[in-house]
Amino acid sequence: MLGIAGVVTRIREQIGDRPLYVSIDIDVLDPAFAPGTGTPENGGFSSRKLAGILRGLAGLDLVGVDVVEVAPAYDHAEVTSIAAANMAYELLALMASRRAIDAE
Repeated sequence: MLGIAGVVTRIREQIGDRPLYVSIDIDVLDPAFAPGTGTPENGGFSSRKLAGILRGLAGLDLVGVDVVEVAPAYDHAEVTSIAAANMAYELLALMASRRAIDAE
C-alpha cells in the first residue's frame, strides 16, 4: 500500500508544474463514508484518507474542481452530502491558498 504520502508523491511526479483539474467521483469513498451514490464501491478510501491526499496537493496549480455522483436519495442520513461538502471545502481551500501565494 502506498499510503497518503505515496499517493501524493505519485500525483506530484505526474503533474509537475502543469495546471491541475481535480474531479472527485464520490464513489471513490468506501460506502461506509459515502453510501449515497449510484455505484457504491467496497474498499474505497476513507474520508480522512481522501482529505489527506487533497491537502497534499497544496501549492499545485489547481485550476478547476468538481465533486460528482452524490445521490442524496440513497442516503437517509446525509453522510454522503456531508463528505462531498467537506471535499469541496478542501478543494476550494487549496485553490484559495494558491491564489493568495500568487498574489504576494
